[in-house]
Amino acid sequence: MPPNLTGYYRFVSQENMDNYLRALDINVVLRKLVCLLKPDKEIIHTGDHMVIRTITTLRDYVMDFDLGVQFEEDLGPVDGRKCQTTVSWEGDQLVCEQLGEKRNRGWKHWLEGDRLHL
Repeated sequence: MPPNLTGYYRFVSQENMDNYLRALDINVVLRKLVCLLKPDKEIIHTGDHMVIRTITTLRDYVMDFDLGVQFEEDLGPVDGRKCQTTVSWEGDQLVCEQLGEKRNRGWKHWLEGDRLHL
């Protein structure tokens, strides 16, 4: 059974973020901005429904979705994209697949102890 991720997770550190964003073809200005931010995450996980709120001093971003159900995600405020997104479990990892104009986009979240990793 996958873990329940409900909780508030404070930013601790980031490693290799600029290279990660470069691989995603994020422009240099946005990469530098993202590397300066220290986002916290608030997750509400109820059964197959999740709300993931990414909280920064600049702007918050909210994902509200049902696990395993594709939905249109508007990433305009983040990087200008719209995509079809599906979030599901692969073992104990929450995996997001984004289909759209740019290939191979998505992320994974997982817990190690009480720390949330991305």
